[in-house]
Amino acid sequence: MAAPTVKVYGPPMSTAVSRVLACLLEKDVQFQLIPVNMAKGEHRSPEFLKLHPFGQVPAFQDGDNISLFESRAICRYVCEKYGDKGNKELYGRNPLAKASIDQWLEAEAQNFNPPSSTMSKEKLAKVLDVYDKRLAESRFLAGDHFSLADLSHLPNAHYLLAAPDAAPLFTSPNVARWWDEISSRDSWKKVVDLQRAAKVLQCLDNENGSG
Repeated sequence: MAAPTVKVYGPPMSTAVSRVLACLLEKDVQFQLIPVNMAKGEHRSPEFLKLHPFGQVPAFQDGDNISLFESRAICRYVCEKYGDKGNKELYGRNPLAKASIDQWLEAEAQNFNPPSSTMSKEKLAKVLDVYDKRLAESRFLAGDHFSLADLSHLPNAHYLLAAPDAAPLFTSPNVARWWDEISSRDSWKKVVDLQRAAKVLQCLDNENGSG
């Protein structure tokens, strides 16, 4: 079997990398995950900077001529390029559906991501209050179908729910129902498995390097 033309560079523990991996798995697109040891500065190497000029992860390639960075842009590309594969509703089937997904993707990037990254509970609570009202009217954020709008929340929320202080923020009825549904998707379970495997390898590498 030929090697996948799609390559994702970065550790699966990275929230941005895991966002892209979840998208590829939803779209049933084969990919090669290429580790980047950031502790050793591999993301600052000249070779890596050709893929991502800011030296961050993920970097993404699709064949020899397509190189992208920024996880949400990569996800949109994957959905457009591989529209006939996997979950065909992931980025909508018409302009209105895409616009609805885009507006909630922007809400995730601008309103949810900052306080969830810095654990600003007060700000995050206000955002999730808006979400709870929206999810009282709709099964998912952008409508009746699971989409990039929901998927994009998975990485940060996954880490938040492991923190005792943050977990209660997700207990409002509609947010809790939404989270249970999106986090139980096979695509996300596979991402979590990749994260666990990478952590095991990292521990073994640390042990072997400790002499």
